[in-house]
Amino acid sequence: MRFSPAAIALSLTLAMISSAGISGRADDDIDPQSIALLQSGNDALKAGQVEDAIGWYETALAVDPRNRAAYVAMAGAVRKQGLNGKAIRFYKEALEIEPNDQMALGGQAEAMIAKGAIEPARKNIARLKMLCRSECADVDKLAIAATKASEKSQMQASAVEIKPSVGDVPESKP
Repeated sequence: MRFSPAAIALSLTLAMISSAGISGRADDDIDPQSIALLQSGNDALKAGQVEDAIGWYETALAVDPRNRAAYVAMAGAVRKQGLNGKAIRFYKEALEIEPNDQMALGGQAEAMIAKGAIEPARKNIARLKMLCRSECADVDKLAIAATKASEKSQMQASAVEIKPSVGDVPESKP
């Protein structure tokens, strides 16, 4: 009787410890089936079958939604279809899993530039420059592309000059 509170406390402690080990996989432990589906999607994309690749990537994400590489691959596939807004969203999903993923940051910046969202793209480029340790030529190319895109949009806005005209208005016949 006098050992029962200690026994109950010990059993609860052991139950808590054992349930922590059963709770699941580590964040970087991706389901092997999801990885195999991702590879099938990559093979389909290389063969030029974009729709099939997207189907494989969707299945890979359904099997394991923590598969960051599948999000990045899906974003690349939808960009090939010209769907930059969707690509930005898939890159965002990848960045929620790993905020310092340089592939996702760069891809999202490219999609943002293509969509015309220059300021958010510049924020990604700044983050990439901060993360870049050695060769940053790709980051510099992105920065140049963002600069050219912003100059182009400014030129388009200033190229159209509306001149009000007052003068000869054709008279209507009664």
